[in-house]
Amino acid sequence: MCLAVPAQIETIDDTKQSAVVSLGHIKKTISIALVEGLQPGDYVLVHVGFALSKIDEKEAEKTLALFAEAGIVEKS
Repeated sequence: MCLAVPAQIETIDDTKQSAVVSLGHIKKTISIALVEGLQPGDYVLVHVGFALSKIDEKEAEKTLALFAEAGIVEKS
């Protein structure tokens, strides 16, 4: 089973096609090479260090709330 987690983009480095995302208190640098047109503040689905797609903020928040309820992520 694979799990992609919603995370919010904080900063983007276009020269490296990477971004720093946050998921609660965790910050991680990921590749954004697979998704075009991203901006800080956008939510993306992250799997093994890659943004797979941009997602709606409401959908991201619903998913993160369900993950928190299941104990997969910390409540923010």
